[in-house]
Amino acid sequence: MLNILIALACSALSSALMMRFVTTNIWITMAVSSVIFALSFLLLTRITMKKVGALMEVAQRDMLANRSEKAIKELQDGLKYGAWQIYVKQQIFSQIGTIYYLKRDFKESVTYLEKGFVRNWVSTSMLAITYMKKNKTSKMVETFEKAVSANRKEPMVYAVYAFCMDRIGERAKAIAVLKKGVKKASDEHLQENVALLESGKKMKMKGFGDMWYQFHLEKQGAIIKKQTKAMTGRRKQVLR
Repeated sequence: MLNILIALACSALSSALMMRFVTTNIWITMAVSSVIFALSFLLLTRITMKKVGALMEVAQRDMLANRSEKAIKELQDGLKYGAWQIYVKQQIFSQIGTIYYLKRDFKESVTYLEKGFVRNWVSTSMLAITYMKKNKTSKMVETFEKAVSANRKEPMVYAVYAFCMDRIGERAKAIAVLKKGVKKASDEHLQENVALLESGKKMKMKGFGDMWYQFHLEKQGAIIKKQTKAMTGRRKQVLR
């Protein structure tokens, strides 16, 4: 990546200048050049990620304004920063894939989600769910395991994983996933769902809030009912 190459160039130049004008002591020169490399790389990384962060904010505002195509175009333009900083492309692919998934354009979303950033547990979970819907169970499990390994302290990733395992008829494995999540994340909603599954009942995901509905695992009617209820509540507040 260009940031690493530039930082290495700064380090090499500082070594040459040190050896020529300051000292011939190799250990001092190496120490100084290492510091120069670290500082240069951190500075360049901060500059690049600031630009990427600004890009993400603009795309998010467009999404909130229901301008998804514009958001996707802006994110695609940001792929140029991938040449400068490691993992930038993967993060942008995750965001684009998530937008397509939210639009229910699952065919398009998977092409980006498969190239996404594993530490983005939302997009990785969306990819796993896509595999489940295509009856690719082994790939679903493999993808969820990556999401869990990279986000061990995130309770909801365990819940979504377990929900999918239960949906494909693997209740015992779903319970095991939840218990693992309880140990790692210690979340009351996970504990509640362990008890529900062990008593032969369905999981309850409402405790995770609106984030749950973005995975499209609820029936469309349930989502519409929730949205209608929320709108009714807002109207009542306005009337008051």
